[in-house]
Amino acid sequence: MTNAEFIKEMASNVHTKCGGDVHMKMHELSQEAIRITTEINSRYHEPGELRALMRQLTGQKIDESFGLFPPFFTDCGKNIHLGKGVFINSGCKFQDQGGIFIGDNCLIGHNTVIATLNHGMLPDERGDLIPSPVHIGSGVWIGSGSIILPGVTIGDNAVIGAGSVVTKDIPADTVAVGSPAKVIKSIYD
Repeated sequence: MTNAEFIKEMASNVHTKCGGDVHMKMHELSQEAIRITTEINSRYHEPGELRALMRQLTGQKIDESFGLFPPFFTDCGKNIHLGKGVFINSGCKFQDQGGIFIGDNCLIGHNTVIATLNHGMLPDERGDLIPSPVHIGSGVWIGSGSIILPGVTIGDNAVIGAGSVVTKDIPADTVAVGSPAKVIKSIYD
């Protein structure tokens, strides 16, 4: 299975059986991600070096405006899609097999977790994986320690308060806080 075939399979949101071809490809990509993130996290890198490592990790072009403060962790890497002007602060963990799409000019706070996989609910399906992408619009600010769950869309310019657990879509131009995150106001209030 190629990387492109894997990404296509993940985009279909199909229940992935433990031990199947897709699951084995996921394991292969995880090993590569561990190798690259270990390099990112093990010593100091100039910003250009970090962009080159992120390019290797994602297999995609990384804009000159991208910023990252390590450490950074992911268990796939190939399904992270970054806009221009994205900044990822230290300690973030991306589970990107299901797809993480981050728009332009986003700020991702310290220790943010973005998850794109669920497990089967039945005991004999717990090793199975169900992918569901996360979409983060342009201009979004995600506060430190937030958790973004599978299938969530965060609209343009939204602000997610520190420590929030985002379980449902958040509209554009709003502030959402809490666990579960709830919209408390417009950013223009």
